[in-house]
Amino acid sequence: MLKKMKVKSIWIIPLLFVFFIPNIIGASSIKSKSPELATGFDTHITNNSLAVSPDEQIAIVSDSREQSILVYDLTKGKLRKKIDGFGSPRNIVFIDGGSEFVVSDSTLGTIRFYSLKNFTLKDEVVVGPGAFGTAVSPDGKTLYVNNQAHNSVTVVDLEKRKPIDVITGFAQPRQGIKVSSDGKYIFVTNFQGDKVSIVDATTKKIIREITGFSSIRGISITADGKTLYAANSGRNSISAIDTLDGNIKGEIKVGCEPYGAALSPDDKLLFASNKADHTIDVINVADHRIVKTIGGVQRTKASNRL
Repeated sequence: MLKKMKVKSIWIIPLLFVFFIPNIIGASSIKSKSPELATGFDTHITNNSLAVSPDEQIAIVSDSREQSILVYDLTKGKLRKKIDGFGSPRNIVFIDGGSEFVVSDSTLGTIRFYSLKNFTLKDEVVVGPGAFGTAVSPDGKTLYVNNQAHNSVTVVDLEKRKPIDVITGFAQPRQGIKVSSDGKYIFVTNFQGDKVSIVDATTKKIIREITGFSSIRGISITADGKTLYAANSGRNSISAIDTLDGNIKGEIKVGCEPYGAALSPDDKLLFASNKADHTIDVINVADHRIVKTIGGVQRTKASNRL
């Protein structure tokens, strides 16, 4: 079914939420929790994540309430593999041109490197309990890992596969973290304080903070680095922020409790996933108009950039 419907890459994320995520969430809601998960480090915080390979052939999906991640074949629309052994899987990103993917785990306090060829574990790096959102630098050499428990961002050298620095001064950085397209700045959401911290990637210092959000969740940055989109689950909107002066230049009313704000590769569409009313709003970036609302989606939350 997905193969027939996959006409444009910009629709991959919404389709996955409609066809795959509900099955995952449904399974987790009826399955009894194992003792290990029940006593996990931060299992009171729940989220799911989704990442699509650069060639759009594979999708990796996680639910923090599950001790496994699921690998889907997008060409066939079928589950290809289930990978077990996690505590609280939080975020997934592809690296090395899509030959590997990395999964952060807040309970285990690690990031795990898997081969896309055979889905085997290649490496594991300890970054500390609370590891959450992740983002890769444009040159593919650095991984930034939010740690909501330690109010920090760990800088990981992807070539050496080891932490090289820790940036402090945040307040519960969770899923939201993005790197500007030129690699100069890191945008980190703070769940406490409803703000986005802007970090100089060279000095590893916070240089500015953007405020004015309400229960901030997922964020996205346009390719030119001029606009930041942030989901406000507290006021049912997506804020469009001018990154140069930090002012809100637009407020887009969406569904109830938006968690995700994901831009399409060409920056023409913005997808807002709304948790409470189980919808995804498709927004035209040019005029901030909702052009389509996809219904029947269960427990939508933050997703990675398309």
